[in-house]
Amino acid sequence: MTSKNEKAWRQLFGKYNILKTVNQDGYFEISANQIKEYREPRLMTKFDQRSNLPDIFLSNNLSILPITRGSYIIAKFNAYEDVNYADVETNTFSIPGYIETLDPQHIYSEANALNTVFVGQVIHHILEEEEVYQTISGRMGTGVFGFNIDTDTGSLNLSVHNSQCEIDAGFESPNKLLLLEAKNFRVDNFLIRQMYYPYRLWAEKVNKEVIPAFFTYSNDIFSFFIYRFNDKERYNSLELVSQKNYILEEEPITIEDICHILQKSTIVQEPDIPFPQANNFLRTIDLLSLLMEGELTKDEITTNYDFEPRQSNYYADAARYLGLAKKTGTRSNPIYELTPLGRQIMSKRHREKMLGIVETILQHEVFNKVLKKYIQSFSPVTIEEIVEIMKTSYIFNVNKNSTIFRRASTVKKWIEWILELIE
Repeated sequence: MTSKNEKAWRQLFGKYNILKTVNQDGYFEISANQIKEYREPRLMTKFDQRSNLPDIFLSNNLSILPITRGSYIIAKFNAYEDVNYADVETNTFSIPGYIETLDPQHIYSEANALNTVFVGQVIHHILEEEEVYQTISGRMGTGVFGFNIDTDTGSLNLSVHNSQCEIDAGFESPNKLLLLEAKNFRVDNFLIRQMYYPYRLWAEKVNKEVIPAFFTYSNDIFSFFIYRFNDKERYNSLELVSQKNYILEEEPITIEDICHILQKSTIVQEPDIPFPQANNFLRTIDLLSLLMEGELTKDEITTNYDFEPRQSNYYADAARYLGLAKKTGTRSNPIYELTPLGRQIMSKRHREKMLGIVETILQHEVFNKVLKKYIQSFSPVTIEEIVEIMKTSYIFNVNKNSTIFRRASTVKKWIEWILELIE
């Protein structure tokens, strides 16, 4: 189904010959009033991840950036930075026992996640400073500055005149200012502008080191990606300095915990829901976390979070397959929400939450058999072995060999996710 943004942008591209102008002049400047002819600009220009861009942008390698409060530039520039979650050491932290307004079992918004790491002195650890205060957040004007940005054919010089930027949180110490862009889910990439515009604004205002950073809270892990701009006038001079991971301290998950669940699991009847085709299980957990805040339409999942349209279906169906989410609404406009079981599990602390999710997986025959074979043989199970197990088990609406092999890769990835929980 074509999204409202996609339809509106196709109409704008047709009316104003945007693609032709970009190919001729290198860019197209469009006003908020022009965009508003078809839909609200705030909905039409919020593309925090590359996957949020409409197809007409993606297929032509286009991006969009604001340059004033009422105008934007569309061009073939490199506006996004890829994110790689490296396998780094995870630091533990705790929050003081007298804190009653933060509930570690219900950290589902970016604001709560940021408050938790501040109270737990994680920010102090990152900045290597004892005295740290949260001083800035919210929307503000960018001021006036110029910069160049990489394009397909070289670079483009742009000027920003009092556009708007937003800072999720700014933390200040005697020597440093940390500017955070935050997301409460894992991402494959982010829009550099969300760090670059605030960086340019505050680098001119303060006489201390300004540190841009990207923060995600996913699977109960608080991840910080610390960057620097090597040339403040170059948008694409962003360089990753370090990645730091943190988790609230609690008892680890052991192999005995997993074996106990495996042994006590009762196999359930397979639901009339597509067998999972969602290899990155952390994305399923992200979706469940987002649904803790309330129901979401497929269009909202695709537009506001780092899910492509097809991925939205895959990961929503995976959550439904496990009995943790349900689908209502209509065929053309499905709505997803947590089931009572999903809400019960997702309300628990990290350890119990993960074990609860593991239990829902191992109640399904294929996953149960594959993990048992893995543990009995003390070695990874091959795709071919998983396929044989699948062929001797009932799977809803999966008959072709090619389909079974694709689904087998998901089984393998989910089992690996379970085993990676063990410390």
